[in-house]
Order: sequence, then structure tokens, then C-alpha cells
Amino acid sequence: MDSLPITSVAVDLVVLTIRERALHVLLVERGIAPFAGTWALPGGFVLPDEDLADAADRELAEETGMREGIHLEQLRTYGAPGRDPRGRVVSVAWLALAPDLGEPAAGSDAAGARWWPMDAVRAGDVPLAFDHAEIVADGLERARAKLEYSSLATAFCPPEFTVAQLRAVYEAVWGMPIDPRNFHRKVTGTPGFVEPTGATVAEGAGRPARLFRRGPVDTLHPPLVRAES
Repeated sequence: MDSLPITSVAVDLVVLTIRERALHVLLVERGIAPFAGTWALPGGFVLPDEDLADAADRELAEETGMREGIHLEQLRTYGAPGRDPRGRVVSVAWLALAPDLGEPAAGSDAAGARWWPMDAVRAGDVPLAFDHAEIVADGLERARAKLEYSSLATAFCPPEFTVAQLRAVYEAVWGMPIDPRNFHRKVTGTPGFVEPTGATVAEGAGRPARLFRRGPVDTLHPPLVRAES
């Protein structure tokens, strides 16, 4: 019987949050070769007794100190030859979304960890190790697309939020301004997207804003299209 080729399996995490009204991605500074001193996505090799989802959960908890309240979904698999100079490594990438997360703590094999503005990463101001620039781009596009047809934007919000807070999520992820009145009409007119709590909160000098919570639907009908918002 022919022996199987030796291939390592890893998980990489595209962890997104909104800080100061801008989309940020979590990066770690590699403390070991290869690419020591270079920024990369958090992640690591899957342990022999781990399922892929368990490995992603473990890495997420190690890098953010959190697991509850974080949306986690599988993004893509990356397995191009030569993507890792140590040998053949197949990585299963995951997308994680959460409201304003605190300061990250670097894992045992990292020299540091911090939130980087997505605009700076996408502009190439922060060179990334391996093929992580491609993974970040794929994660960003997945998040942008899902905001159009799903209720995923509420994963960036606290349990109760205003329409203005929800609009700020769309503006940060899509990277574009949105007309407030048009957005309010679409959000409150989409069945099951948000539900009023009956409470209000003061926002600026105007009248108090209504508070909403996530509604029961996962898919939006009609979708919120970027070009029309």
C-alpha cells in the first residue's frame, strides 16, 4: 500500500471588529521563523485529536480571550504548494465577527498582537506573512457580501442598538457613506431584520432614538444592496 504524503493542517482566523467607527482586523507579530517579525493572521496547526472547528475555537479563545458572542464561520481552504516554506500546509480559514473587542493578548509563539485598521492592511501598509493578504481580502469580501443578504451586521452590534449604530456597521464594513433616511426605511421595512425593544436612548441634541434588537430572520428579503444604500 502506498504511503500518504505528509501534509500539515492549520487554521487561520480573520477576526473583524469595529473600533472608533472603523473596521479593524486582528493581526499577530510572528515571534518565530518563518517570517519572524512580520504581521500575520492568528492561527496555528490543528492538534492530532482536534476537529477543525475545535481548533478554530481554541485559537480564537487564545488570541481574543473570548468565544461567547462571537460569530464564527468557515471561510475557505488554502492549499497552494509553496504557501508555507516549512512544507506542504493546508489552511482552513475562518471568519470571526464581534462587537468592539478589547485589546488582544499575544499567544506563546507571537511577539505581539494588535488591531490594525482594515484600510491600512488593504493598502499594503502592513505587509503580511504567507498568503494572508489574500485571506484577509477574501474575508473582507465575504463580510461585505453577507451584509447585503443576511442579518450578519447585527453581530457587530450590542444586544440592543439604534439604527444609527447599525448604519455605522454597514459604513465601516462597506467603506462607504450611506444615506441615513434611506437606510432607516430599508432596515425597518425589511420583515424580521430588527425588532423594536420599546426603549429609547439619547443620541445628541435631537429626540431620543428607538432601540432595536436582532429579529428572527437570517436572510433579508429584499437584500440591502451596496450600490443602492
